[in-house]
Amino acid sequence: MKKWGIYCLLAAVLLTGCAPKLPAVEGTMGTEPTAGSTAPPESTAAQETTTVTRPLEPTTDSQPTAETVDTSELISKRDRKDEYDAEESVRIYLNGDSAKCSADGVTISGSRVTVTQEGTYVLSGSLNDGMIVVDAGKKDKIQLVLDGVSIHSRTSAPIYILQSDKVFITLAAGSENTLSNGGSFVAMDENDIDAAVFSKEDVTFNGKGSLAVTSPAGHGIVSKDSLTVTGGSYRITCSGHGLCGKDDVALSDAAFTIVSGKDGIHGENKDDAALGLVYIESGSFDIEAEGDGISAASTLQILDGSFTVVSGGGSVNAAQQTSDRWGMGGGHGAMGSRPGGSWGWGASSQTEEDNTSIKGLKAGTALSISGGSFDIDSADDGIHADGNVTVSGGSFSVETGDDGIHADEILSVTGGSITVSQSYEGLEGLHVLISGGDIRIYASDDGLNAAGGADQSGFGGMRGNDRFGGSSASKGSIQISGGKLYVNAGGDGLDANGTITVSGGNTVVCGPTRGDTATLDYDISGIITGGTFIGTGASGMAQSFSDSRQGVIAVRVGNAPAGTQITLTDKSGAVILSHAPELSYDVVILSSPEMVKGQSYVLSVGTASEEFTA
Repeated sequence: MKKWGIYCLLAAVLLTGCAPKLPAVEGTMGTEPTAGSTAPPESTAAQETTTVTRPLEPTTDSQPTAETVDTSELISKRDRKDEYDAEESVRIYLNGDSAKCSADGVTISGSRVTVTQEGTYVLSGSLNDGMIVVDAGKKDKIQLVLDGVSIHSRTSAPIYILQSDKVFITLAAGSENTLSNGGSFVAMDENDIDAAVFSKEDVTFNGKGSLAVTSPAGHGIVSKDSLTVTGGSYRITCSGHGLCGKDDVALSDAAFTIVSGKDGIHGENKDDAALGLVYIESGSFDIEAEGDGISAASTLQILDGSFTVVSGGGSVNAAQQTSDRWGMGGGHGAMGSRPGGSWGWGASSQTEEDNTSIKGLKAGTALSISGGSFDIDSADDGIHADGNVTVSGGSFSVETGDDGIHADEILSVTGGSITVSQSYEGLEGLHVLISGGDIRIYASDDGLNAAGGADQSGFGGMRGNDRFGGSSASKGSIQISGGKLYVNAGGDGLDANGTITVSGGNTVVCGPTRGDTATLDYDISGIITGGTFIGTGASGMAQSFSDSRQGVIAVRVGNAPAGTQITLTDKSGAVILSHAPELSYDVVILSSPEMVKGQSYVLSVGTASEEFTA
């Protein structure tokens, strides 16, 4: 076998003890280490290889689990029913500055049409400056069928639902309908009407037609109870929220194009924190929002759908700061602490813009996604929850100025395909649990971050502080039990303010060689009991696993250029691991179920090879 020529590769060691460091590099480029050696030179071996007995389990109090909320009854059979009997329905004809209808349940005053009784009403024609008002009994159900309707209200809502039990607005098949406000809302009663469609009651939209809503001075469609959409095609342009429901917003089988000055879709009940949820069953969504793309004050649950979301102008509009503090200070645990200042992209003084939430998808309590396709470009977090985030399926392409996916509590990925092509930090939470899925992350700081860290990670990012549940100090965890994970990080690859546990899956971490960064960075323990791990990165603050059930090889090399092939074989020449990192590297950390403690393996870096004992 070839001895080291281009690179200086020191002996591999299985590191133990709290916050272990790889042994300091000895010698110069071109020196030949002793094959199979398992400790640094004798003068430092006593310090670096002191054995500490510890269990092969992380020291967190319990294994956290993510929870979701049952929202299966939000959409009823009646909500999905868009049929109506044209012969039995009441006809309302709109004629520019007036309207015509002979039914008892309709009153007309100039260009104001008021529906007062339960029934189905088919509207056609246009109003130049008028409105449709529903003011019926509290137990009355009203169906308004829009069949080629164009209503403009100069100073109010084209459709105003004041009182009823529930109103169904059906878009007749093949029809094109428009509702628009003239640029101001003038009070006409005690209610603060501020949307092109404003409802004090539950309202459902369905049908197979289209509706264009324009509201330059307010929201698009607002319900002060529940807002449900089960069909139709909608184009909404507004200065406020596109869709807004106080109790809930439930959407299925509809197509939306929304350009909004605030959130694209918004659910919030200031009187009851348990309400204000958003439930999406299916549909297509093209959202360009100056605020959040989709925001739920409580729960956001998505089962399926196609989503293109641009929030806050996209990732190019992130408030990026730079710092010249690369390489200053220490790391975690026994390696010291970083200085109080930031590094990489740091926090800056807050501005008024910083107080505006500009995330892609956001939930106040829990966010759950089980399917769908997502193309998210956000100035702040791509996907965010103040509580838990659960991803069990779907396809994701995320570009963001801050975190790709963030949870204040538990971030759990059990399935799906996730690509975070641009981020400050890739995945972040108090506990980050990966048991499935195919995840690919590019981050300017940490790839995975649990409960922040001693650097700017998790406590600043691009747009202010993140909050983690309880006291997060040394209680965070990264737990990888399955799936496929690739991390390309400008900071730490896996950074836990607590423990890192790898028990399955295939993990590749590619870190930089600059600054006080590490492939693995943990406070308490880093344990591998299963799965494949390939890690590369900087040597200055490097940690390896503190304990394992399978073989681990952790070595320092000289500066290996990006793309330099790493190959690990057994003594018979069978390849166990092979990888060509995208970034240059000083450290290699390898582990596989095929590697056995105490056995020897041949490690090749480029054209140089050497034998080491796991």
